[in-house]
Amino acid sequence: MKVLFERDENVNQSLLFVREIMAGHTESKFGKSIYDKLTNFSHDTEDFVRSLTGDEMYYLNNVLAEAIDYSNQERDDERSMQLNRVYELLTI
Repeated sequence: MKVLFERDENVNQSLLFVREIMAGHTESKFGKSIYDKLTNFSHDTEDFVRSLTGDEMYYLNNVLAEAIDYSNQERDDERSMQLNRVYELLTI
């Protein structure tokens, strides 16, 4: 089985975590759009967030809020921290 989320030197860990989460949201228009951007994106987190439309930001904001809560419940501090980096950029 091919690993979909292997470490890519051009993509930072925060975006890898977001891409993994968004793989489960491709049934929605905005989820698919965000996932497609993440699979073709090789810049930093701030550039990625700037590339999102307002609707994509709103959608991702909701998804990340749930994912961060879940990570905190599971005591996955690294994942929570990485997701929070993206989440904070969405709320600026």
